[in-house]
Amino acid sequence: VQLQASGGGLVQSGGSLRLSCAASGTLFSIGTQGWHRQAPGKQRELVATITSGGATNYADSVKGRFTITRDNAKNTVDLQMNSLKPEDTAVYYCNIRYPWGEYWGQGTQVTVSS
Repeated sequence: VQLQASGGGLVQSGGSLRLSCAASGTLFSIGTQGWHRQAPGKQRELVATITSGGATNYADSVKGRFTITRDNAKNTVDLQMNSLKPEDTAVYYCNIRYPWGEYWGQGTQVTVSS
């Protein structure tokens, strides 16, 4: 499985961005997809996940602002980010997790200016 993240960029505080992660290979629909982020000098942290059944989970810091969705027909998982804050600045990584292991994309930079 290979994952390719896109959609990052520079945005002002209060703005929006939409990240997309495209997966190659099969079995996409049975995995749990997620977005994580890592800010400079900090550990990577969970942002949001979505299971094969569509159940979602969000970090408290992004609840009500971010929305994770998946399209099994297109093998994509998106992260809509609204009301962005400077503290959302980080490299965002998508991943897919199976019972036997997980795979990670290369990351996309999101920078929110104040």
